[in-house]
Amino acid sequence: MSAYDFCVIGGGIVGVATAHRILARNPGASLVLLEKAKRLAAHQTGHNSGVIHSGIYYPPDSLKATLCRRGARWTKEFAAAHDIPYRVCGKLLVATDDAEYERMLALHERSITNGVAVELIDAAELTRREPRVTGVGALFVPDTGIVDFTRVTEALAEEVRGAGGEFVLGAEVATLTETSDAVTATGPAGSWTARRAVVCAGLQADRMARAAGLRTDFRIVPFRGEYYQLPQERNGLVSTLIYPIPDPGLPFLGVHLSPTIDGALTVGPNAVLGLSREGYRKGSVDLRDAREVLGFAGFHRVAKANVRTGLRELRNSLFKRGYLEQCRRYCPELTLADLRPREAGIRAQAVLRDGTLVHDFMIERTERSVHLLNAPSPAATSAMPIAEHLVDQL
Repeated sequence: MSAYDFCVIGGGIVGVATAHRILARNPGASLVLLEKAKRLAAHQTGHNSGVIHSGIYYPPDSLKATLCRRGARWTKEFAAAHDIPYRVCGKLLVATDDAEYERMLALHERSITNGVAVELIDAAELTRREPRVTGVGALFVPDTGIVDFTRVTEALAEEVRGAGGEFVLGAEVATLTETSDAVTATGPAGSWTARRAVVCAGLQADRMARAAGLRTDFRIVPFRGEYYQLPQERNGLVSTLIYPIPDPGLPFLGVHLSPTIDGALTVGPNAVLGLSREGYRKGSVDLRDAREVLGFAGFHRVAKANVRTGLRELRNSLFKRGYLEQCRRYCPELTLADLRPREAGIRAQAVLRDGTLVHDFMIERTERSVHLLNAPSPAATSAMPIAEHLVDQL
C-alpha cells in the first residue's frame, strides 16, 4: 500500500481535470487517480453528443450558469492548443408552435441575464439558414460548438502523467475510510492512502458518498439517453445543432439533431429509466442497480409526478415511430429509415428522498475529502472550472 498526497476517484473528464488542477497548484505532489473501468472516459464523458454548451438554459445564480461559460472558453482554448479538432457551428433552438414561442422569448431573456450571445430570428430567417428545418421562430446561439470530450480527457491525462500523476485503471473502490490525517480507498485491486481525496464518481457518486459516511438522502437514478445516427448521405442535412425549446417542467433538453466532430449526424437523446448504471445495451438489467432505484422512495415520487412523460418516453423507446415524431416536429423530412442504431448514453441524475430532481452541480465535503455528488450536463463543458471549484475546497 502506497501513501500519496492526493487521491482522485473517477476517470471521467471532471476527475482527470481535477487531478490536473491539483498538480498545477501543488508541483511535486504525489497523486493517484483510481478508475473502475479499464479506460478513461468510459461512461458519461464518452457517451454524450460532444456539445460545447454556452450556458443559455441555466438559472443565473446557479453553478451551472457560472461554470459553463468559463468552461466553454477553456474547452475551445485547450482543444486549439492541443490540436484537438473542434468546431463552433452554433445552435438553433427551434419553436414549433405558439406555446414554445412564448417559452423561447423567456429563454431569450434568461440568455441575456446569463451574458450569453444569442440572436432571435423569425421563421423566414430560420428557413433561409436551415432549409430542412421548420418552426415559427428560433434562437441562434453562435458560440455553441462540438468536440470529442474523450480526446480532451486523454490530452489532460497526458499532462497529469507528465506532472508525475499516476493512473490505476480497473481499480473499483468498495470502501473509503477517513481518519484524522488520511483517506484510504480500498477495493478488489488493492488499497491506496492519501492525505486528501476528491471523489468524482459519476454514476457511482451516491455509493461513494455512503462509503465515506456522507448524506444518504439521495440516490443516483440512471436515465438512458438513446441516440440514433443518420445515414452518411444525410450528414449534410443541417449545418448547425438543432434543439427543441426545452420544457421548464422537465429535467432534460429533448431530442435534438447534433452534427459530431467526426462528421456524423446524430438524433437524440430521449430519457428513459435505466435498470443498469453501466449497461449500454438496450434491455440491460443489473439487479443491484434495479433494486436501489425501485426501492427508493424519491424515485417513486418522481415517477408519480411524471407519469405521462415517463410513459411517452418509454413508448418512444420501444417504438421508433414515436421517437421519429419528436424529430419531425422541426425536421419533417426525416423517415424511419433515417434512424440507424447508435450506442446509448446514461445520465447520472441525483434524486432526493422527497422526489426533487437535483438540477445543479451538488458538492459536499468532509474533513479530508470532497465529493462531487451530481454533475449532469453541462459537466463535460464545465469540467475544468468544476475541477478548480473542487480543488478550492480541499
